[in-house]
Amino acid sequence: MRILLSPLSAVWMLLMLATCASTWWLSKDGIAPATVTVLILAIAAIKVRLIMINFMELGRAPVRWRLLFEAWTVACTAVILITYLR
Repeated sequence: MRILLSPLSAVWMLLMLATCASTWWLSKDGIAPATVTVLILAIAAIKVRLIMINFMELGRAPVRWRLLFEAWTVACTAVILITYLR
């Protein structure tokens, strides 16, 4: 029962909810495709950040590594979005 109360379990549940949001809730026909794509990529970037910080223990890494990772996440997401929206 303790494992359900751990912070990692809460992060895991948030990741599962984000997956549901990006696959089922955003797949409705009433939403514009470009909007759905932007939202899915934003959710994916948030999921990458949660996984790297919590499960790969980047949250305990030196500040330089964390800043590099944050910049990498923003840069990759921006490049994909800019390429798609052109």
